Amino acid sequence: MYTILCPTDLSETSETGLAYAELVAGRMGCTVKLLHAMSKQEKSMDGGELAGEELAAQGRSVRTVQVDTQMREGEFMKVIAEASSQGPAMMICATHGLRGLRQSLFGTDILKLVRMVGIPSLVVQKHSPAVNDFGTIVMPVAGHADISRLLDAVCLLAGKFGSTVHIYQWVRPGEEPSEALERNKQLMVERLDAAGIPHQLVQEPSHGFSVGFSRPTIDYAQRVGAGCMAIMSVASEEYRYIADAEKERILTNEPGIPVLCAH
Repeated sequence: MYTILCPTDLSETSETGLAYAELVAGRMGCTVKLLHAMSKQEKSMDGGELAGEELAAQGRSVRTVQVDTQMREGEFMKVIAEASSQGPAMMICATHGLRGLRQSLFGTDILKLVRMVGIPSLVVQKHSPAVNDFGTIVMPVAGHADISRLLDAVCLLAGKFGSTVHIYQWVRPGEEPSEALERNKQLMVERLDAAGIPHQLVQEPSHGFSVGFSRPTIDYAQRVGAGCMAIMSVASEEYRYIADAEKERILTNEPGIPVLCAH
């Protein structure tokens, strides 16, 4: 049986991540592992008793799927990365955005975290839609050497929700797409066809100057009412010099569109 890993820093924002974990777990017919990494400060205050009570309360708030709560001592990224190696199919977590804390969970550290874990991740925000049927998933064409794990994750999510995948390609005037982009676009079509996932090709010309791909992708996803965007968490060779900033912008996008990522 699948398990979804859901890290929590016990904040209100993390409750959105848990709500999405419950939603996806319900469709997948699996359990949720709700994990809190207890800091030294928390332990020194009351031995972690309050954190344990808050964790249990979050777990009880889930009504439709089984939740297993777990608290481990340690630095939160290391604790989460270790837990991700123990069998879960996916991680679903909430980011506080660019200026967020409570254990820095997750702020700009979210990009570092999704690169550390060994499983696909669905990243949401406090203001992500409370109701989401994942009807449309926007997947921009990327030039990576291997996009198979992201395609597997997209097919899993789209298959469970009956989603349509928009294969999105943003084209600058006078610029020909690279061989890597064209190869991966064809691979995306073939993989989605094989999985029986409805999809459509979208080639959108640039209407202004933009160095990166994040703004056009977010704008397009917002226009079509996408329930999710799907990106590689690591950089491709083509966009390595701007990739981190672009991926952070997508993960913390202002509309709060959830982001599925893998590497």
